[in-house]
Formats: sequence, C-alpha cells, structure tokens
Amino acid sequence: MFYKIKEVKPLPEYNLLINFVNGECKQYNVASLFNKFESFKTLSNVKGLFEQVQVDSGGYGISWNDDIDLSCNELWENGRVVDYV
Repeated sequence: MFYKIKEVKPLPEYNLLINFVNGECKQYNVASLFNKFESFKTLSNVKGLFEQVQVDSGGYGISWNDDIDLSCNELWENGRVVDYV
C-alpha cells in the first residue's frame, strides 16, 4: 500500500514534517541516513540543499535532486507520528 504525500516541510536538525493525504502527519530524521548512503551526506555538505525538498509528482515520494530521494513508504513506516503543525 502506498501512503501518498500531500506536503513536506524541512525542519531544523535535518528533520522533515510530512503531511500525508490521509491526514496523518509524521516527522522523519534524515540525518540517520548520512552514514548509510553517501548521496545523503550532500544534504549536510551543500548549504541550503536540505531546504529544497519537494514532493514528487503524484505524491509517492520526496526528493532534493535526481540523486537524493525517499519513498512515501519509507517516510510512513519510519516516521514518528506528530500533531500537524
């Protein structure tokens, strides 16, 4: 099952606030991926890149560029439920 994304907002310390189409809101910390995937280190090395996050067409993921993206399922399964801010 896919959990489509409606909106994503960058937060301090490499956190994302993800608002899903079904009304659920989750927070996801991207910093945990810096040591797992080389491409994600770019988000901490290039000033302003992290803030350029956007929802992919159709809402099935988010991306920063052609090399750095996350699926809606990753964000849903590993995000922490929060009240929508």
